[in-house]
Amino acid sequence: MTRASRLAFLVLAVGVLLTAIPDTARADDPVLAPDAIVGVWETEHEDDGWSHVEIYVKDGKIHGHIVWLKNPLYDAGEVDGLDNQPRVDLENPDKALRDRPILGLELMSDFAHNGKNKWEDGRIYDPKSGKDYRCKVTMKDDNTLEVYGYVKVGFVKMGRNTTWTRVVEGG
Repeated sequence: MTRASRLAFLVLAVGVLLTAIPDTARADDPVLAPDAIVGVWETEHEDDGWSHVEIYVKDGKIHGHIVWLKNPLYDAGEVDGLDNQPRVDLENPDKALRDRPILGLELMSDFAHNGKNKWEDGRIYDPKSGKDYRCKVTMKDDNTLEVYGYVKVGFVKMGRNTTWTRVVEGG
């Protein structure tokens, strides 16, 4: 076996083992109401800003849209011709959607409550990359969400976690 094929086998074996770990509700997960997630959440801070996302119920599913941006306007020289204009969905693969504003953009859709503390089978859109991902959200406590966006490669979920914090009125 060549070194490359051994490495490929190892990656596949680890992936199979990781998929064997249950990705469902555990018996000790808290039981939360389906609308416990509803409210405004601050995304994890990044170098170039962050946002507030309002999570709400629509047609019996959980959705979310951007209601506030740390940097709502393009800085001078950041994007040709857009100096001091509102940020738009420039990276969207659909050219017809590239002029829609980021503020107000629905980036979360179709999440279903799993009966415990997770909302699953939803989608999340990343306006920075223009990509749409599968997503699940876990409510760690009343004020903390763990958001996991991922793609499936074979049997393996590859993605990243980010933590959002509830925005408290008057806070």
